[in-house]
Amino acid sequence: MPTAAEVTGILDQTQAYLTEMLLPFWLENAADPEGGGYLTHFDQQGRRTADTTKTFLMQIRTLYTMSSAERAGYGGGRCAELAKLGADFILDHYWDSEHDGWIWIADRQGNPTCWDKVGYGHCFGVYAFSEYYLATGDERGREAALRTYDAICRHMIDFQHGGFIELFHRDWTPLEGETSGGNRKSLDVHMHMMEAFTTLYEMTGKVSHRRHLQEIIDLILAKMLHPENGLGIAQFAYDFTPLAAINFDTTWGRDADPEEGNEAKPLDQTSPGHNVEFAWLLLHTADVLGIPREKYAHILQATCNHCVTFGLDHEYGGVYADVPMDRPTTLTEKQFWQQGEALIAMLDACIVLGDDTYWDAFLNLYHFVAEKLVAMDAGGEWYERLDRQGNILDGDLAHSWKINYHSVRSTIQAIERLRVLAE
Repeated sequence: MPTAAEVTGILDQTQAYLTEMLLPFWLENAADPEGGGYLTHFDQQGRRTADTTKTFLMQIRTLYTMSSAERAGYGGGRCAELAKLGADFILDHYWDSEHDGWIWIADRQGNPTCWDKVGYGHCFGVYAFSEYYLATGDERGREAALRTYDAICRHMIDFQHGGFIELFHRDWTPLEGETSGGNRKSLDVHMHMMEAFTTLYEMTGKVSHRRHLQEIIDLILAKMLHPENGLGIAQFAYDFTPLAAINFDTTWGRDADPEEGNEAKPLDQTSPGHNVEFAWLLLHTADVLGIPREKYAHILQATCNHCVTFGLDHEYGGVYADVPMDRPTTLTEKQFWQQGEALIAMLDACIVLGDDTYWDAFLNLYHFVAEKLVAMDAGGEWYERLDRQGNILDGDLAHSWKINYHSVRSTIQAIERLRVLAE
C-alpha cells in the first residue's frame, strides 16, 4: 500500500485542483443572469456556446453539484447561493402540475419544449433536492424530494414484476416501440434510484423509505447482476429477462450519432464504469443504513477485479467505455464519466480490501485524468470523449447531458477517501 507521504501528495494536488480550478470555473460560469437557472453548454476552450437549451437533467445535476459541494464545506457560501438559484428555476418551470412529475427539456426562459417524463431524471429529482435540503435547510428541497418520490411511487413502479418503468409520455403512458426504451428496464435507472433513495432516507429517516431502499438493493443483486460473475447487465424486459442493449430514440438533448444505429450490443458486454459505480454507491448506502461494509465487499471486489483486468488500459491509462465480461475489448474509446467513477471505487477497494492492485489502478486513472482528460487551459472541466491514446474525440466541456456532476463529485469523493488513507 502507499506511504502516507505519497497519499498526502496526491491529496494536496487534488484539493488544489478542486478549490482553485474546477469548482471556481462553475461558480463563475454556471449561473444564467438573463434566464435564470444554469447555462450548461461550454466548448473545448471553456467558452459558452450559442446553445441555451436547458435540459432538466443538467439543471438538476448542477443543483446536486452545488448542494454537495456546500455540504462538503467548499465555496465559502457561494455554492449554497448557486444551489438556491437552481432550485428557484427548477421549481418555477419544470414541474407538470397537470400530470405530476418533471418535464424533460425547456428553453432558456424555462418554457417546456419536451414534455416527456424520464425516470432517470426523476431519480435525480429525489437525489438533488434531498441533498439540497441537507446542505441548506431550505424546506422547499425536502418538499420537492418527497413530491418526486410520490410521483415515482404512483407512476413508475411495476407492481407486476417489481422495479421501475422508465420512459413515458407526458401523461405517464409508457413510450411505444422497441427502440423507444418504453418497454425496457435498465440497471442504470435502478442504480440511480438506489443512490437517490439513500439520500432521501438520510434526509427523512423514515422506515418506509429505508424499506423501499432495501428492496431496490435486493432487486438489483438478485435480477440485474450476472449470476456467475456479479457484473452488471445493462437492459431487461419488464420481467427482468436480460436483453441485448440498444440505443434508445428518446430525446436527451444531445447524443453522439451511434455508429451502428440501434443495433443490439452483445449480451455479454458490460460497462466497467457502471459496475464499479454501483459498487461504491452500494457501500455508501450500507454506511447510511448502518450495515457493515463487509456484507457487500464481494461486489466491490468482483467489479473492481474485472475493471482492472479487462476495463483498465494498462498501456495508455484510463478505463474503456464498454468491454466483454470475460475477454479484452476491441472498443477502446474512453468517456469522461467512467474515469471519475472508477477513481472513487478503486480508493474504496484500497480501504476495504487492502490490496496494492487497487492503488496501482487508482494511480493509472489519476494520471490519465490529470494529464489527458482535464482541460487545464480552459477551466479544469473534463473533455467528453478520448481515443485510446488520450487524443480528443469530443472536446466539449458541457452540453445538454454532460455537466459538472461526475467531475466535481468524483473529486470531492476522492478527497474524502484519500484523507482516510492518509490517516
